[in-house]
Amino acid sequence: MSLLFSPAKIGNLEIKNRFIHSATYEGMAADDGKVQDAIIKRYAKLAKGEVGLIIPGYLFIHPHGQALKYQTGIHSDEMIPGLKKVVDAVHEHDGRIVFQIAHSGRQTTKELIGRKPKGPSAKWRNPVDFTRPLEMKEAEIHKTIRDFGSAARRAAEAGADGVQLHAAHGYLINQFLSPFYNDRKDDWGGSDKNRFRFLKEVMVEVRSALPENMPVLIKLNSNDFTPREGIVPSLAATYAKWLADLKIDLVEVSCGSVDFAPFNECRGDIPVDEMAACFPWWKRQFVKAMLNKWVGKYDLQEGYNVEAAKCIKPALGKISLAVVGGIRRLSHMEEIITKKKSDFLSMSRPFIREPNIVKKFRQNKANAVACISCNRCVAAILYHLPTRCYQKGLPLSE
Repeated sequence: MSLLFSPAKIGNLEIKNRFIHSATYEGMAADDGKVQDAIIKRYAKLAKGEVGLIIPGYLFIHPHGQALKYQTGIHSDEMIPGLKKVVDAVHEHDGRIVFQIAHSGRQTTKELIGRKPKGPSAKWRNPVDFTRPLEMKEAEIHKTIRDFGSAARRAAEAGADGVQLHAAHGYLINQFLSPFYNDRKDDWGGSDKNRFRFLKEVMVEVRSALPENMPVLIKLNSNDFTPREGIVPSLAATYAKWLADLKIDLVEVSCGSVDFAPFNECRGDIPVDEMAACFPWWKRQFVKAMLNKWVGKYDLQEGYNVEAAKCIKPALGKISLAVVGGIRRLSHMEEIITKKKSDFLSMSRPFIREPNIVKKFRQNKANAVACISCNRCVAAILYHLPTRCYQKGLPLSE
């Protein structure tokens, strides 16, 4: 039997194969963040399709940490019944589910959260709306750490098999870790250890809120690709070593940031016209010019985080590693696993188009995914449309 379809453990949790659904924004929640039926159906389909581990889209831990409209929340106990329905739907089809918990930090808008965004430092204007974030105060930092713990408790009460901390893609934990975003001069910045402190304290708080031996995973940037140096693979490896010392159960390697490097995060085509059209007329030409400069620079590279993962894996020792980004062909997947470049394979966009692709692979009905990385599913986010495959050539609409 192929190693791709052999079981493996994340901490004490056994996963039936090596495939992970990487957390993907759904745009299917109610206005208040509650789970809707469309979310339950989406993850039931993925479990039926034999995805070994399902990580739903990032769940915001506090209303001020919401990144997008119709994002699912885990910020209140009122969210637990809906989240439990998602868990039950996945477990019914012999799947495993881990909730990713996140805070947007500076990577959101005043219109959405009702106040100016805050991050570790008041630096770097948002490149699209030119907003400069406010710097978080000490009391706000400690309150946010407690919010992560409360969110983890809710995940456990909903029956999830574990939690994943979102420390990638320019969100709050990534912001504290990155020298680009974090230029604080107190105990929360100024050195790698100080920048790691926020994540370390979140880890401690989350562990204390969870049942013993419940797995804690993390999504970690291997490279921020920000205009000035942020996290690079060598720093990511340092952080991975410290995470291993804290007994993390799996590190998922990713890259990029939503605000400053979105197409490093999801390489492929850049749907210029569709993305520019959703902006006000007075901003449209600026956005279009910016996007056109990127065309051809972010074409899909197969397994574009695998090389960086090579730097990180030795630092983890026996801790599991997953890699996401541009994994498309079955033969390449086999190579990654058999050569021990990674223990698990994470995919996002391919599962949007084919929730049953793992089953098709196992049944020898496919040797590659159908996703062509046209990124129209990414453009749809700007229109607040639910996540699905908006195949190239079709209009962006419900």
